[in-house]
Amino acid sequence: MKLSREEAADILSRVDHTLLKAFATWEDIEKLCDEAVRCKTASVCIPGCYVKRVSDKYKENLCVCTVIGFPLGYCDTETKVFEARKAVENGASEIDMVINVTDVKNKNFEAVEKEIGALREATKGKILKVIIETCYLTEEEKIELCHIVTRQKADYIKTSTGFGTGGATVEDVRLFKENVGPDVKIKAAGGIRTIEDAKAMIEAGADRLGTSALVSILSE
Repeated sequence: MKLSREEAADILSRVDHTLLKAFATWEDIEKLCDEAVRCKTASVCIPGCYVKRVSDKYKENLCVCTVIGFPLGYCDTETKVFEARKAVENGASEIDMVINVTDVKNKNFEAVEKEIGALREATKGKILKVIIETCYLTEEEKIELCHIVTRQKADYIKTSTGFGTGGATVEDVRLFKENVGPDVKIKAAGGIRTIEDAKAMIEAGADRLGTSALVSILSE
């Protein structure tokens, strides 16, 4: 699919350029960040251990996002709160937290809501995205989580970690759009590897795209 320069720039401005592999080296992270600066992506999404180093090097030239409770989400709330506060202290301006899916499966939505509220408090003034890992959830669970994320005033609801059994789908993005409040945006992540994927997610209602593949395609 051919795009105009303006269309490519619009998609890139929605991308959280992502590298979360366990074996990512500093050279890999630098390459990611240089690409993000050059292509004007929304952010880079990187492991917490690199946040301070990236923030110190790139300063205001780059928006730094990192992940909390990643990728399984079942550490306790106090641990996630500490991790989030440390990430903000180190220079992260966007936080992508993973919910405790076991609480959802145990129908303990009160615990899920309390935890999201605690992370919202810990990240005041920063962007908070809530990863609900849709591949493990029923439609009813997804809808309830849309309502919880809305009540707790998170900035985004996010489909996936990219480490589960499935990634973003157009159907899930549409479901989110129908069930979140007007102030909650949508981040689609996991398996977005082509321009066609990106356009489909945006048309369905996604405001951000978590991907490692699009920059190399669109920068051409």
